[in-house]
Amino acid sequence: MGKAKQVVVFGGGCFWCTEAVFKQLRGVVSVVSGFAGGKTANPNYEDVAYRGNTGHAEVVKAEFDPAVIKFKDLLNVFFTSHDPTTPNRQGNDTGDQYRSVIFYTSEKQCKEAAAYVKELERAKAFERPIVTELVPLDKFYPAEQGQQDYYQRNKLQPYCMLVISPKLAKLRKQHQDLLKKKN
Repeated sequence: MGKAKQVVVFGGGCFWCTEAVFKQLRGVVSVVSGFAGGKTANPNYEDVAYRGNTGHAEVVKAEFDPAVIKFKDLLNVFFTSHDPTTPNRQGNDTGDQYRSVIFYTSEKQCKEAAAYVKELERAKAFERPIVTELVPLDKFYPAEQGQQDYYQRNKLQPYCMLVISPKLAKLRKQHQDLLKKKN
């Protein structure tokens, strides 16, 4: 591995979806589902997803090797794997826990993400304005073990088949060059 690994936290709706997408990418060393951006210490899935009163977003913490995958490539995948124009909503999931957000871990990431959003808006990549928040990462709370690797363990569950599998098919079509090699 080249340069030191970096961390970024993405919120693109349900973390089961976002985790499944980022786990497919070469250069992504680890992906952990969790919560960030709220006021409650040590939140759990029930509080965030069902009660929606913690202020946290469902997110994934991605550790990546910038010598293998560029931050801009991660941004590209992030913005093509969810709808960054709907405030507090992804599909049928509604509430601020499903907001589009990037919790950056360096000023360089912040500047690069802001420039990327401007680039997308100039290119009119979306019909509506991008509402993705750019926020410095304060605290990340890992979700319970039962929420980790959810898609991998539940591929035949209806939500996985109807929502996550199509996202992965889109990923394979649009970003084949960024995917891990199959053994």
